[in-house]
Amino acid sequence: MIETLIVVLHLMVAIALVGLILIQQGKGAEAGASFGAGASGTVFGSQGSTTFLSRITAILATVFFVTSLGLAYYASAKAGGERDAGLPVPQVQVQQPTLSDDIPVLEQQAPAGGEVPEVE
Repeated sequence: MIETLIVVLHLMVAIALVGLILIQQGKGAEAGASFGAGASGTVFGSQGSTTFLSRITAILATVFFVTSLGLAYYASAKAGGERDAGLPVPQVQVQQPTLSDDIPVLEQQAPAGGEVPEVE
């Protein structure tokens, strides 16, 4: 129940955060404002919208990180503390070599000293 609420809050904050970032002006847009261009057309007064939108963005980013940590906590608690990657463990089968009639058996080699033993 609470995990579902955290997921919904996490998604809403993520969408709001993306929207706020897209609304904000870049740093290059402030260069024209220093020469008097566009300062009178701001919605939030003469200082512009940077402090208001920056504060809301910082708050939403903090909530996003907190919900991320909360979801990570619930995921680790649900996993039961297992430390695997979720992949199946490969089964290793060792086959013992078998001797068959198809494999030739080598005769004993003669020692390097010279005398050859007789094979009976």
